[in-house]
Amino acid sequence: MKRDLARRLESVSPFDDPAPALEQYRTPADIAAHVVHVAAMQSDLDGRTVVDLGSGTGMLALAAAFGGPRAVVGVELDGEALERARENERQVDPPISIDWIEGDATTLPVCLDDATVVMNPPFGAQYGNRHADRAFLETAATIGAVSYSIHNEGSRSFVDRFVADHDGTVTHAYQAELEIPHQFEFHREERRTVDAEVFRVTWSG
Repeated sequence: MKRDLARRLESVSPFDDPAPALEQYRTPADIAAHVVHVAAMQSDLDGRTVVDLGSGTGMLALAAAFGGPRAVVGVELDGEALERARENERQVDPPISIDWIEGDATTLPVCLDDATVVMNPPFGAQYGNRHADRAFLETAATIGAVSYSIHNEGSRSFVDRFVADHDGTVTHAYQAELEIPHQFEFHREERRTVDAEVFRVTWSG
């Protein structure tokens, strides 16, 4: 299933004009498929509401739609990215439709609780906004029963402290590699592999 899903997700198109300040990178299809595979094994998808915070062009939301959820919601600030996400939904043709919401994932425009959250938040690597992912974790702690999030390598101690302060538990942590294409002026290489970490967190609030 994981391999087939990754192949299907390869057709998800990236951003037309990515904004460096928003760190708009396409989540790799194989990582999205793996996150969904782990979530399915943990019974975090079947019959649940899944929320993709900062959904971009839809990779994680579309992947989650194949895991048997009751509903999938993608929240994205960039309206053009949401239009591409809708196009990607038509291309990928998931078994359920996705509710795309234009809004700030850090001040969520909908009321939810007990959700499964998936997200690839900004790392804060280029503009001095270290731990830009904190606000996304705060939203996850507010609406989520469980979350899956992708972070820059070396984030484990930060994530552990944040989760402990919000009555959560890190249950799984594993390394991943993000392949970043040359898409911004500050990129010096045609393609670069960035080390990342993925965390599953359960929230008690």
